[in-house]
Amino acid sequence: MNLSNRRAWILALASAALVAAYLFYPEHRTHLFGLIPYAFLFACPLLYFFHGGHHHDQRAHNKLTAPGPGPKEGV
Repeated sequence: MNLSNRRAWILALASAALVAAYLFYPEHRTHLFGLIPYAFLFACPLLYFFHGGHHHDQRAHNKLTAPGPGPKEGV
């Protein structure tokens, strides 16, 4: 499949998706808006896991931020 043929398929699929979204939106608007609170609730654990919240090593963090010995006095 050459590049122009692939672009034509992508353009056709994108156009069909836009037309379908335009036609289905008025019919299912209330259903979609009713799902928004659940989308936020579902996104919270996903953000926690995908942004590294489940493997935060507190010991390594303390080693990096712990104050080291100060400058030697009287040298």
